[in-house]
Parts: sequence; structure tokens; C-alpha cells
Amino acid sequence: MRRFEPDVLAGVFVSALAVAMGALVVFDRSMADGLVVPRWFWVVLFAAFLLVQTVGMWWEDRLPDRLVRGCFAAQVVLVPVLVLTAPSASWLPILLVFTSTFAVYRVTGSSVAVIVAVYTCCVGVSVAIRGGRVSEIALIMSIYGALQVASALSVTAQLHQARLRRELAVAHAELRAASALLDDSSRADERLRIARELHDVLGHQLTALSLELEVASHQVPEPAREHVVRARSIARDLLGDVRATVGEVRSRTPVLGESLEGLVARLPEPVVHLTVDSEIRVDDARAVAVIRCVQELITNTIRHANAEEMWIEVRADPAGALSVSVRDDGRASAEFEPGHGLQGIRERIEGLGGTVSFVVDRGFAVHATVPAP
Repeated sequence: MRRFEPDVLAGVFVSALAVAMGALVVFDRSMADGLVVPRWFWVVLFAAFLLVQTVGMWWEDRLPDRLVRGCFAAQVVLVPVLVLTAPSASWLPILLVFTSTFAVYRVTGSSVAVIVAVYTCCVGVSVAIRGGRVSEIALIMSIYGALQVASALSVTAQLHQARLRRELAVAHAELRAASALLDDSSRADERLRIARELHDVLGHQLTALSLELEVASHQVPEPAREHVVRARSIARDLLGDVRATVGEVRSRTPVLGESLEGLVARLPEPVVHLTVDSEIRVDDARAVAVIRCVQELITNTIRHANAEEMWIEVRADPAGALSVSVRDDGRASAEFEPGHGLQGIRERIEGLGGTVSFVVDRGFAVHATVPAP
């Protein structure tokens, strides 16, 4: 069961209604007498149905996928058995509608069509067992068939919209990452251009000026010589300041926090909590690695985890080593195998001499360390 609030409310409604309908069949004397099997046996079947329905709707995040699929298959089989063995319960076929609608989450569209067709025939057989006329059978079959088709199409449309939202969020994250890297690259190129201009133009002119003043200091008489010597000293100091400024501009590194904030800004889903040490600065190679790894983890969370919240922390120790921690509250299997994206993260981090680990603990978490260059 997906954890968006409307789905939770719908699941609660379905579970409560199923329990209520089963209780009516068991405790209403007229309906209990209409069972075609012993009442205790029908109660066992209904209890089994409630169990597999609960597993499929509420425990899917905590159980192996194979077990969840097996429970769904059991639910698909048990529902028509319950309906056919209690034909006097005219409202019980609504369980068929719930199950065929839930099947949209589990199986392909063609399988859903088969389930809808079989369940529609099951409704007709149930009406025939309790002595319904042909016109009544046709009418009720058409009503329940239409209900199943409408419900299945509605859920299919919702899933399609959810998939489009996830794809939009992934594209948003990728675009933000590319924009952050492009901004860093543009700023770095501009810094290098300014540094070259300062060095090649201003530095050259100041060097020439210092040489001219050096020559002049040996040729002018006193008291003008004192002023020339002072001007030569000022020119040398200014040349040193220009060289120091050029070195600072060349070595200046991007602020990682600004790039990561741009990456997660206005992300549609999930809600991202970002914590980055203030004014943390890294070289270009480590900045690219961290941004790309965070982007990959965000897209993985959007595509696979069905998470509502995500936490990203980037810390730096006094020596300059980076610690990156990313975790979410989504669905994750302890038996997962790292795909190409996670393998790419490992290769990026280890290529810089760091380490990375993947942990499944009430969600998915990644911890990486990158040493100082």
C-alpha cells in the first residue's frame, strides 16, 4: 500500500468494509443458513482472505516481495470462493471489485483484464445459484463489470500520473545537477581568465615600470632620486600584491553548499533535508564527485524507494576530508544488488581514494568518505 494519505484512507475503508461484510454473513442467521459450505469452513476462508489482504496492503514494505506476491495470488483465488459459497450475501461481490482494482498495483494490464472477466462471470454464477432470472443475472453482471473496469482505469490513470511526477522529479534533479556543475565550471573559467589577464597585462606592465624606475634611480640627481626610489618600492609592492591576488584567484574553489542547495531546490518529491558545513570548500574533482553522487541517490530514491523524506549531510574534518551521508525513509530490500548507478557512485568515490557503504535500515542509506587531496 502506497503511503500517500488518500491511499491510506482508501485502504482503511476497504479493510473495515471487508470485515463488516464478513461479520454480517457470519452472524446474520438468514445469510448463514444460505451458505453452501459449513459456517466454520467459510469463517476459515474469510479469515485467510483478511490475512492475505492485510499482508498485501499494509505489510508489503516489511516482507519479501515473493511472499507479498503469493499472498496476492491467494487473495485473487479466495475472493470468488467466498462469493460463490455465500450467494445469499448480495453485496459480497464488492470484494471482487476491491481485489480487481488492487490487482492494478500488482500485475500487468492484460492480467487485470482476465481477472475482471473471471470475476464478472463469478458474479453471474452467484446470482444464478440463488435463483436469479436471466435478466437479473445480465444486469448485475454488467453493473459489477462496469464497476471493476471503472475502478481499474481510475487507478491506472493515477499510477500513470504518479510515474510522470517521478520522471519529472528525476529530470528536475538531473537538470539541477547539470546547472550546478555548469555554474561551477563557468565560474572557474572566469576566474582563470581574470587571473591570466592580471598576470599577463598588469603584471607585465608593473614589471616594466619597476625596471624603468630602477634605471631612473641611478640617473637622477638628489633630491629627485629619493622620490624615484620610493616609487620603485611602491611598484614592487604592487607587483607582489598582483601576484598574490592571481594565486588566490586561481586556487579559489567553489562553495559546495551552494551547489547542493541548488540541486535540491524546489524538488517536487521527496522532501530533502540538507545539512552542509558552512563555507566548506573542495577542489573541482571532489565537488563534481559529491554532486554527481548526491544526484544519483536522489534519482534512485524518487524512482525506487517511494520515500517521503530524505536527509543529506556533508561534513568536513579539520584535515579537509569529506564525510557524505544520504538516507531516506522509503522502501528498501536487504537483499538488493547495487545497480549501475550505485556502482558508479562507488567508482567515483574510490577513484578519489575514499570509501562508500550501502546500508538498509528502515530505508536506504549511503555513507561515503573522501580524503583530502
